[in-house]
Amino acid sequence: MLEFDNVSKSFWTGSHRKVILDRVSFRVDLGESVGILAPNGTGKTTLIKMMAGLEKPDEGTIRRTCRVSFPLGFMGGVISKISAAENARYIAKLYGLDPDYVEAFCRWLCGLGEYFDQPLGTYSSGMKARFSFSLMLALDFDIYLIDEGMPSSTDVEFNRRAGDFLAERLRTTTIIIVSHQPAILEKFARKAAVLMDGQLHMFESLEEAKRLYDYETQG
Repeated sequence: MLEFDNVSKSFWTGSHRKVILDRVSFRVDLGESVGILAPNGTGKTTLIKMMAGLEKPDEGTIRRTCRVSFPLGFMGGVISKISAAENARYIAKLYGLDPDYVEAFCRWLCGLGEYFDQPLGTYSSGMKARFSFSLMLALDFDIYLIDEGMPSSTDVEFNRRAGDFLAERLRTTTIIIVSHQPAILEKFARKAAVLMDGQLHMFESLEEAKRLYDYETQG
């Protein structure tokens, strides 16, 4: 499970203090994928980084009793000067996995051809997103964190392969997806929450969460 216990987080913007979380408590159990609706500017990326352990709370406790992924699209763990192949092997060793398997899996799912052996620093943003997503799926986490959905790729074959593989993983793993678009959450989660004004409002269904979200953002 992943649990936030009385967690607070805020930033000083230069003119005022922006509150992301204000004494928030919630829990996500394995087998219960959750979608979180958050308007732009409310701190959804900060929230998902806190879940991954990349951001620390100002107050409160975050507990993880399972393997939680890095956020989809987060490239902080990779090294731009070396190739995707070398990065895949390096990350595999960090997680205690078979480097040959992780490299082969990423090479197959990415579909980047000869670019897979070129430095990541030469990649376009779309190519980096494809590698990041492939690497995340190769590492076999209990909870996957997704910020705004699938990577933006114009490669139809990659989107199909990645989508099929993610759908298969959904049967055995848990996903927490944060987005400002309700339609994206429908593909991944039944339970949902709304992040707004420093509070996380949890609901048993996406429909209930959408009602609050639509009222607050359109009302």
